[in-house]
Amino acid sequence: MPSLEAVQLTKDYGSFTAVAGLNLSVHGTKCVGFLGPNGAGKTTTMKMFTGLIKASSGTALINGVDVQKDKKGALASCSALIETPEIYGSLTPKEALLMLCEIRGVPKVERNKRIDEALGQVKMTEWGNKKVGSFSKGMKQRVNVASTLLSDPQVIILDEPSTGLDPRGMSEVRSIVKSLKDRLVFMSSHLLAEVTEVCQEVALIDHGKLLVYDTIENVTSKFSGGGGDVQIGFLTAVDDKTRDMVAQISGVLSASKTNDRHLAVRFDPKSLAQDKLFEKVAALRVGAVTLEQTSGLEDAYLSLIKETL
Repeated sequence: MPSLEAVQLTKDYGSFTAVAGLNLSVHGTKCVGFLGPNGAGKTTTMKMFTGLIKASSGTALINGVDVQKDKKGALASCSALIETPEIYGSLTPKEALLMLCEIRGVPKVERNKRIDEALGQVKMTEWGNKKVGSFSKGMKQRVNVASTLLSDPQVIILDEPSTGLDPRGMSEVRSIVKSLKDRLVFMSSHLLAEVTEVCQEVALIDHGKLLVYDTIENVTSKFSGGGGDVQIGFLTAVDDKTRDMVAQISGVLSASKTNDRHLAVRFDPKSLAQDKLFEKVAALRVGAVTLEQTSGLEDAYLSLIKETL
């Protein structure tokens, strides 16, 4: 079973502590979102897991192997994409990935097969012999993600893989991450909608300390007020009277305007089912036309971060 463990993991830069006694134990094949504000210590933690920087104290373990004591052994079953590496524009994806196969010690007889499989998994097969310099950011990032698959790793560490991409590029990267169901994927991100879509669990840190590690469902339930969250769309602009009418429905905890034609509604799922909520809003005859479920992860995130300020 693949695993990542941090035991009192600490990184100091002079008098500044970037990561402070982090304890985290992740086991199994799943995607875990690694969350926190800028400067929380996410990238520093990932760099300690991959041996790019040395911990001041504590231990980082990959599949039970201490990265600091046996870096080669620990990383043998792990691949990582930290920050945004650049690929030489004059190379093709196959040429760039072949260089990485040589560096990682992939047997010669397996290299072409591994490269073809990795490019296929990120849907870049037809571009394998084209120069990278002509690629979009999204295409380059797909090649970067392909690079993490060459050694058939059990553990994949991704540092904000969608950063700087347009909506299509983001969607492509998310689809790739979701396809990695048979591995442990540890992914940092500032995009909470992305984390909700592709991850099963989240670990949230701030000021280098772990605030919570649990399933998204449990984190949302415990820290976002315990309600269900939906967005209701209307044919015309929503006025205060409409908002108040919705807020007064039995089982609704709150209703607030997100823009002219939408209300963000939180309700108690124990006393009011989502479909019944929409029926009751429709019965008000105020022009409700759509209902979309939204994640309470953002509320949970803001609640937890606020408590540490």
